[in-house]
Amino acid sequence: MRLHRTPRAPNPRRVTMFIAEKGIDGIELVDVDLAAQAHRDAAFVARSPFSKVPALELPDGRVLTESRAIQTWLEGRFPEPNLMGRDADERASIEEADRQVELYLLFPLAMWVRHTHPGLAVLETPQLPDYAASQAARGREAAAILDRRLAEREWIAGERFTVADITAFCALEFARGLVRWRPADDGLVHLQAWRDRVATRPSATAL
Repeated sequence: MRLHRTPRAPNPRRVTMFIAEKGIDGIELVDVDLAAQAHRDAAFVARSPFSKVPALELPDGRVLTESRAIQTWLEGRFPEPNLMGRDADERASIEEADRQVELYLLFPLAMWVRHTHPGLAVLETPQLPDYAASQAARGREAAAILDRRLAEREWIAGERFTVADITAFCALEFARGLVRWRPADDGLVHLQAWRDRVATRPSATAL
């Protein structure tokens, strides 16, 4: 198998961290230079028609190009440790939490970063400062909701580490790295403590 990714971009990092949590070996990592527009090369577009990373080439020649689809496939092939739920009830709960984090935290924070950081102007032309500000506000609102949730539970989706924690961590790290925002900046002490706890896991540095 071969994973085409950009190491610090949040969606490829979600997959890389998922792989590391499961201890999966034998997946070749192929870095795609977005700044050089490598994701628009004909060879890459043949694998990923929307020119997005990550893209996982499967043993049978198929290519999966959505982070959640890749994680679902890997969970099925490598079921332990379980990260996406053991029965219908738990799967639904974890998927709900993961989708909420993806839509209301990751996406807004990513748009904040992409529309403000000068190094990403090549990916967002034109960059829209007003849009960036609105997305920053939306992402921080979601972070506040997660902070209240984490005041009552240890992990994003409940009592154990799951794929939802991976998505949330990668979202926060993208913002921390490029716009220097941390939950503690807004007084979100529970979310900050959760982030710091996740950062100690070996998978958090698996880039």
